[in-house]
Formats: sequence, C-alpha cells, structure tokens
Amino acid sequence: MMKKALSLILAMVLCLGLLAGCGSSGEETGSVYWLNFKPESDEVLQEIAQMYTEETGVEVKVVTAASGTYNQTLLAEMDKTEAPTLFVIGNQNAVKDWKDYALNLKDTAIAKELNTDAYNLYDEDGNLVSIGYCYECYGIIVNPKLVEAAGFTMDDIKNFDGLKKVAESIHSRAAELGFDAFSASDMDDSSSWRFTGHMANLEYYYESKADGGWKSCPESIKGTYMENFKNLYDLCINNSTVEPSSLATGGHDAQNEFKTGKAAFYVNGSWEYSAVSETVPEATMIPYYCGVEGEEKAGLNCGTENCWAINSQASEADQKATMDFMVWCVTDPEASRKLVDTFGVMPYKQAATSSNGFLAAANNYSADGCYVMDWVTNYQPNVDEYRKALVAALNAYNADQSEANWESVKTAFVDGWAVQYQAANK
Repeated sequence: MMKKALSLILAMVLCLGLLAGCGSSGEETGSVYWLNFKPESDEVLQEIAQMYTEETGVEVKVVTAASGTYNQTLLAEMDKTEAPTLFVIGNQNAVKDWKDYALNLKDTAIAKELNTDAYNLYDEDGNLVSIGYCYECYGIIVNPKLVEAAGFTMDDIKNFDGLKKVAESIHSRAAELGFDAFSASDMDDSSSWRFTGHMANLEYYYESKADGGWKSCPESIKGTYMENFKNLYDLCINNSTVEPSSLATGGHDAQNEFKTGKAAFYVNGSWEYSAVSETVPEATMIPYYCGVEGEEKAGLNCGTENCWAINSQASEADQKATMDFMVWCVTDPEASRKLVDTFGVMPYKQAATSSNGFLAAANNYSADGCYVMDWVTNYQPNVDEYRKALVAALNAYNADQSEANWESVKTAFVDGWAVQYQAANK
C-alpha cells in the first residue's frame, strides 16, 4: 500500500513537472530579425541590436540589403524558414505585394507611441500595414561659404534662374576659385537613385499637383514637367567636378567632394547631415529649383519610404519580441538618440529630438509658408525595373546630349511608367 501511494505521488510530481515545462515553453522568448532598408545606417543598427541583446537577452539580427536590391533581397529572405520578423513596406505598391505578410499595427504598443499618422500606410481594408520609423527630406545641399566666395549670397538663389546664374558662374571660374558648382552625379547603383528616384520626384510632384493630387498609383503619366526635370538635371551634370560622359561607371565620391570644399552643391538628403556637417557645419539645403512658376514658395521634398512592418507569418513569440524591440527603439533615450542621429528624425513621442540642420531647413521653409514637395516618387511602379530603364537612358544622354537621346529619356520616364504599371498589376 505504501509503495502504491509512493508511486502515485511520484507520478503526480512527474506530471506537474511536465505541465510546468509546457507552461514555460509557452512563454518562450522570441527573437528579432530586421531586414534593413538603409545601407548607410547599418553600422548604427548593428550597435543597436547588440545593445538590446545585452540588455534583455533577446537575440536581434540585422541584415542590410545592398543599395537598390531591397525588393529582391526581401523576396529571397521571406522564402526562408528563418524569415525577417521586421521589414519595410515603404509605398502603396509594396502594400499590394506584402499586405498578407503584415501584421495589423492599429492600436498596438508601437502605434500608440507615434506623434503623427502622416507616414503610415494602410491597405484597402483599413489595416495599418506599416508605420514610418523615420522621415526625411531631400533637395540640394549647399555650402554657403563657397557661394559667398564666388561673389554671391544665398539670397541670390530663390528660383531656378538664380541657381543657374550662380552654378554656371562658379563652373566657368572653377580653376580660379579652386572649387566647382555641383559634385558628381554618378549613375551607378550607389548614386543613381538620387536622380531616378529623388530628382524625378519634381516631375511627379508638380504633375500630381496639377491633377489634384494622386491618391493611388496612376496607370500612366503625361510627363508635363519633363522640361523642368531636364533644366535641373542638365545644370547638375554640365556644371560639375566631372565630365558627364564619366558618370555611367561611377567611382566618384560626391560626398567627399562636397565635404572637402571641391563643390558648392551636392544633390542628396537629410541623412547626409551628420557626415557633411563634420567639415561644413554651415551646410544647408535648398529646394529643387527647376523653373516652375511660383517656385519661390517651394520647400523641400519631405516624406519616407522607411516604414516598419511586422511579419504576420512569424511566430507569436517572435512577433511579440519584435514589437517590444520596436517600442524600445523609440522610447529608450540612448537607443533613440543613436537612431535619430542616423535617421534624422523619428515621429515618436518619446524619441530623442533631432539635431539635423537639413530637417531644420525643411521646417523653416514650412514656417515661411512654402509648400512641401511630397514624395510622389513613392508611386513609381515596379520600381527597380523602372529605374533601371531610366539609368540606361540617362547614361546614353550623359554620353551624348542630343535631342534624340533626350527623347529616349522621356520615353523611359513616361512610357516606361505605363509599361511597369502593367507589369506590376498583371
């Protein structure tokens, strides 16, 4: 009888032990896999991942896609057993492609930390598919001291005519002055997006504005403002530190040209502030002046393609770990400081305040009543293929600025939109 009772007790203890084991596995800590969209932020994000792991014990892996390859990398990684738990859905076209892989973030802990809804993306059912983790601005970075050294002031640059006058004067006297107007406008993968994505936005923005504002990706575009794009593009490549014919192969360091005082103008965005302000602390940013009527009231291009999405196909443990990590990123003082310093600004209530001078310039334009040029470029259909065709056409034009070659640029820009829209919406 005693043996029977002892056996029963041992069996109960074993059962309780198994139940306890089952309970603990149900609370198993997940992990985070962030597929990063921004190559220039990789070093900081690796530091952030290490910080979080050391603080919480949760594994955070950051993999950074090479410039211009995010879509292909995402497709490949999502097909793996250990797929990203945190990834980017940066525009409405991407929403169509990835909405079924995106957790609805409405009313979640990270959504409650936002200070604006301006950079969020929703699907047709109203699900919050992805949320902006930073927003940026882009335009033309300027060294005011070099402008003054050439005999002008920033007040001389209030429209395209003013910019053209200053740039052409500097270029014509480059040997005498010791610096040129624009830094290199390379067309390799590390640089071409500045023109096929960012500068192209001036055409889309003004065409969209004339159409009453695009609410979704149009099936085709008219190219109404292609001459304005040409105005600015020509000014950049023909008044530069390098010959236009050398742009196809790349290899020039446009950032370093600006940082070392070899160029007065540098086409780029707010993410460059930390790097260029080291040697040009007075650097500021001006809009894409291109000859549009009333552009004296233009501001900078402000928006984002950097929107977080949580993989809805990931385990609940990994989803929770990812959500906790995101909240920590935007609320922890040290972490958010590091992230803001690399991203420029983060639209979250507890995130560190930005010290980015280019974003301050964007705010100043807005305060002066200037219009913000929204990122209409986010509507580019089948974006990688569309931009590849633009690069090819621009390279031919850079080598020989003939009328026929410019017509090819217009074809890639305008007709290419309709072609890629059909490809993306089969």
